[in-house]
Amino acid sequence: MSFFDDAEEQPATRSQPRRRGSAGRKPPGPQQAIRTRRVVAVVVVVVAVVLMAVGIHACQASQHTSALKDYNAQVYSLIAKSNQTGKQLFELLGAHKSDATALYTQIGQALGSAQSQLNQANSMNVPGDMAAAHDKLVLALTMRRDGIRIIGGQIQQALSSAERKAAIHEIAAATARFYSSDVIYKAYSVPEMVAALHAAGIPVGGLGGEQIQGGQFVTDLGWLSPNFIASRLGVAVSGASTSLAPGLRGHSLNSVSVAGSQLVQGATNYLASNPPPTFTLNLTNGGHFTETNVECRVSVVGLSDVGTAQIAQTTPGETTTCQVTLPTAPAAATYNVTAEVLPVPGETNSSNNSLTFPVKFTG
Repeated sequence: MSFFDDAEEQPATRSQPRRRGSAGRKPPGPQQAIRTRRVVAVVVVVVAVVLMAVGIHACQASQHTSALKDYNAQVYSLIAKSNQTGKQLFELLGAHKSDATALYTQIGQALGSAQSQLNQANSMNVPGDMAAAHDKLVLALTMRRDGIRIIGGQIQQALSSAERKAAIHEIAAATARFYSSDVIYKAYSVPEMVAALHAAGIPVGGLGGEQIQGGQFVTDLGWLSPNFIASRLGVAVSGASTSLAPGLRGHSLNSVSVAGSQLVQGATNYLASNPPPTFTLNLTNGGHFTETNVECRVSVVGLSDVGTAQIAQTTPGETTTCQVTLPTAPAAATYNVTAEVLPVPGETNSSNNSLTFPVKFTG
């Protein structure tokens, strides 16, 4: 057998290359692909819902903050208008007008303004957390309107009728409503407004915070006295001394300090709130008469606590001090603090009786 014969008898073998990869694995089927797409879709939907919820919440919070600020701005403007109505009313009553009919007509115009302001309050959009404060605001404005109406109904008798004394007492009762309206607004409505603003994270007072209208309708407490009213109307009531001697009366508030440091207007003053601070009011009797039982007051706008004190006597041209301590320690925050010397009977200019300072109380 030849060599070539042997070679033909040997079958040729060739090694086959092996495929790499996992032996026996099948490519993913259509059901698995569908499940994967479903999971991805669910994740996308969940993320979109979360982002939408966050966006809606942020939008609602922004709208609520804007609504609270808008409401406070409207109240500020409304109370300022109402206080201006009060100023005009008392100027009318103190002008010694002999024409009772003309005075009645002018008081009617003031009544129209007060009614318009009450209507405006009733038509305001009120955020839910301002509802309680708004109810008291409306009550205060209602009392002011009703007080003016009473005065209008009594003014002609007070000036020219035999029933003058009774009419003047009715007018005094009406002015008591005005004073009560100031208490309701400043001691009850304002604290609730401030609490709602604080709860929403809105700062109050200071240079950057929301401003609260702190004025009042009655700036001279003499108007609560029938004798004072008679003297301002220029009439006499039998059985009582109703006239004041002619001349200048009243005080001016020069400065306010705490623990020897004078407070500065227009800049934030830092005070420790505990123990409750004592404010020293420096004032001058700028009138021609000795005044007795002069009332001093310090109020923190937004809080119901008010510090008061009394000076037994001041003499013309004399500068003296009045020490007023707050009854409780204010919460750590920034407020407007108003110090004032209350007008005395016959004081016609009370514009220099008060000073207001931004104060940041620290714990």
